[in-house]
Amino acid sequence: SPDGGSRSDRAPKIYTKTGDAGFSSTFTGERRSKGDRIFEALGATDELSSAIGLAGEFSSEKGHTFVEQLHKVQCMLQDVGSNIATPLSSAREAHLKRTSFSEKPVLELEQWIDSYSEQLPPLRAFILPSGGRSSAALHFSRAVCRRAERCVVPLVQAGEADPNVAKYLNRLSDYLFVLARYAAMKEGKEEKIYIKP
Repeated sequence: SPDGGSRSDRAPKIYTKTGDAGFSSTFTGERRSKGDRIFEALGATDELSSAIGLAGEFSSEKGHTFVEQLHKVQCMLQDVGSNIATPLSSAREAHLKRTSFSEKPVLELEQWIDSYSEQLPPLRAFILPSGGRSSAALHFSRAVCRRAERCVVPLVQAGEADPNVAKYLNRLSDYLFVLARYAAMKEGKEEKIYIKP
């Protein structure tokens, strides 16, 4: 080959073509339509992590110390995805051990929410997504988080995903809201409020 290495040295191709017919596999090995609500929830969770990644980059440029928390949240969202991709109806004991989701991360988010809330001025009006790039990106992440939660709730209600996953996403949207306000305050940026036209 032109680069001097043998074909077997090369990295595997990014495309597998296994999903071309519109089906994909869960962690339990089930083949389901890509339109299945499991993949809808996985996609929304992936989009959420991407939105948080963008918010993290903006926040990092401004020197915000909460960026490490956002990275930790992105790691937790990988675990959220693992739980969603392991439908309880077809999961074996080994799958459940590897992909269970505890309440611990939910409690951690609550601690973070409390610590930022204590530093914020009280809400007196409806806030529009605004307050500088970090804040606006965190608000955007919050909206994506709400959609991910709406995708996960039916899975939890059907007994296919852990209730703590829905609880985590519910708490995460509160965290992102509080963090957006905190970022605006730290940067001295004004939060735009709703004014009746």
